[in-house]
Amino acid sequence: MANKTYDVIVIGSGPGGYVAAIRCGQLGLKTLCVEKADVGGVCLNWGCIPSKALIAASGFVEKAHKASAMGITVSGVSVDLVKMQEWKNGIVKKLTGGVASLVKGAGGDIVKGTAKLLSNRSVEVTKADGTKESFDAAKGIIVATGAEVIKLPTIPLDGEVVITAKEAVSLTKAEGTMVIIGGGVIGMELGMVYQKLGMKIIVVELLEQLLGTTDTDLVKVVERTFTKAGGEVLLKTKAQKVERVGDKAKVVVEGPDGKTREIMAERVLCSIGFKPSSKDLGLEALGVKLDPRGHIVVDDQFQTNVKGIYAIGDVIGGGYLAHKASKEGEIAAEVIAGHKAARDWRVMPAAIFTEPEIATAGLSEKECAAQGKKVRIGKFPFSVSGRAMAVSQTDGFIKSIIDAETHEVLGVGIVGPEASDLISEAALAIEMCAYAEDVGLTIHPHPTLGEAMMESFKHALGEAVHIANR
Repeated sequence: MANKTYDVIVIGSGPGGYVAAIRCGQLGLKTLCVEKADVGGVCLNWGCIPSKALIAASGFVEKAHKASAMGITVSGVSVDLVKMQEWKNGIVKKLTGGVASLVKGAGGDIVKGTAKLLSNRSVEVTKADGTKESFDAAKGIIVATGAEVIKLPTIPLDGEVVITAKEAVSLTKAEGTMVIIGGGVIGMELGMVYQKLGMKIIVVELLEQLLGTTDTDLVKVVERTFTKAGGEVLLKTKAQKVERVGDKAKVVVEGPDGKTREIMAERVLCSIGFKPSSKDLGLEALGVKLDPRGHIVVDDQFQTNVKGIYAIGDVIGGGYLAHKASKEGEIAAEVIAGHKAARDWRVMPAAIFTEPEIATAGLSEKECAAQGKKVRIGKFPFSVSGRAMAVSQTDGFIKSIIDAETHEVLGVGIVGPEASDLISEAALAIEMCAYAEDVGLTIHPHPTLGEAMMESFKHALGEAVHIANR
């Protein structure tokens, strides 16, 4: 019996895969999307969406406790974590169901199972019951398998006490102490959720600062908020061993002075990072080139060195961002359909949903220094923003980075309220090759948080009105 033939086969249904499948359908390509777990991938099921739902819910709890400063007395605040999880799961179900409907609405099919490439035009799918079925792709195959958590032999995961982010977004108890191994984005986002819900949080980070290579002045605002709320940060500290002891875990850490410390915790969250999910796909047998970390190597049209095989999203590296994967999925679909499309963006914004939020676009101050660029920095603190005061969220600032001579916008860093929304203006400015004067001369509505963007660029030019110029 001949294999069923599609124009395109997409492996993976995360933000890259499902967008690629939908775009293929819009362009008239008959498409099959293969998913081994749940439609929507990590992002919709236990990453971006559920974590942000919990961040919002825990934020409401914190605001209730702090409302007295506004003359509002809130008493009897309690958290039903089981009900909160049911609410979060409802959001996930609605979104994943919506994604499946969109793929099918665009004319695509979805099959559950684990895919393996047999050739640059054929894919074998092993289903849950062990049966196998092969499909052919007349025009191309898009690998969108994403990334998976990095696991260490010294941290034996049990899914109950010693967990990853996948389990952390579904906890129904928030009691005692949580040790977070890895002070990156996921660790700090989820750590601050459970801190607001009542847990003592201790972050163990091997590097010299939290949140990786993010500019230190942005990170310090978040770290200050975290420690002020009772959190503990252990920098330049290694988690030597994690051992399950009854219903708790013992974590042995080694500090920068070489001394060890034992910490007992109800939960240990291992969040040391992700790696590309490129194994067992049959890539090596077909000669598809991988980099040393296992990322699939692609060109600007997301085609690998093997004709007809494309790859997008986390599996190709370059920043594990859902919106990046989606854009790449659109481009790959358009290339396969014969359109003129390629990777040509100037900026890829990013957001960290800590308290307060951090968002960045373009070059950071550290990157400019490393590249030897002469820059001018503008900063506008939310502490002097009327709108920030009115909503009682005055921590942080907007930092603009411009070329010292031409005033071209090079980058923007935000730490503060609604940073994830405010950064889009900065991304547009960089994408359209704007100059500081373009943003500074644009009238922003008052009173808004967005005014801080305008004032930041004016500050870089020495023309700020609501803050002293340097």
